[in-house]
Amino acid sequence: MANMKNAKKKIKQNIKREAENNTYTATMKTAIKNVERAVKANDKELAKNKLGVAIKAIDKAKSKGAIKANNVARNKSRLTKKVNEME
Repeated sequence: MANMKNAKKKIKQNIKREAENNTYTATMKTAIKNVERAVKANDKELAKNKLGVAIKAIDKAKSKGAIKANNVARNKSRLTKKVNEME
């Protein structure tokens, strides 16, 4: 356990930052799953709508520093490809 005041403060800040990052990543993952469910159900309109929501959530997580740029590019590319390959 930290003894100095600045070390105790840093621990509190890290816990808060972790909780915020978990919120952004959880929202992002849920949005991604919603797109994949729509693709699996073969509903192109729903998939396109959910794709927009997912891309927004992914970008938000990136802007807050919860995920890295390559992860953003990979997820957006995969989701867009899945939606575009639908009949």
